[in-house]
Amino acid sequence: MDNIKEEIKKTVEVLKKGGIILYPTDTIWGIGCDATNEAAVQRILDLKGRVSDKGLIVLLDFAGRLETYVKEVPNNAWDLIEFAEKPLTIIYDTAQRIAESATAKDGSIGIRITKDEFCKRVVEQLKKPIVSTSANISGRPFPDSYTDIEDEVLKGVDYVVNLRRTEKKENPPSTVIRLKNDGQITFLRS
Repeated sequence: MDNIKEEIKKTVEVLKKGGIILYPTDTIWGIGCDATNEAAVQRILDLKGRVSDKGLIVLLDFAGRLETYVKEVPNNAWDLIEFAEKPLTIIYDTAQRIAESATAKDGSIGIRITKDEFCKRVVEQLKKPIVSTSANISGRPFPDSYTDIEDEVLKGVDYVVNLRRTEKKENPPSTVIRLKNDGQITFLRS
């Protein structure tokens, strides 16, 4: 337990300074930063070789924070989050208070309420959402475990979280749905 507390402390310190991290999530290993820090988000996009018009997934620690970062949360979002059995990323129409490079060209934002204890506590202590994009160069396969992460990614981050490095994840990336302001749902990845 002391190890997780120390890792949370180190991670939050790096994020507060605008750094980028490599960390285990409730799905796969991710690259992250303070999702409100434009320069940090841009560094992630540069590392991944990814254009900013697609948007990135960000993590929040609980659903009550959604209204801080989404202009209009459709009523059915609350039930979708509450009853999701596996990690669920919802793309909302209009982001607010998120770095512009983290949002899609149309202003939408993908947010997942994480159930992972480490991620929850990092977001809680940072008091801001964190980016969670797969730990790979754009167009290359997702890493199944820490040992599958390319050196390019390992060397491109400011801090690598020292937790769960020996785990072989069975979890695929999250389910992704688009939830329009009128409540209409479109499944993008299940």
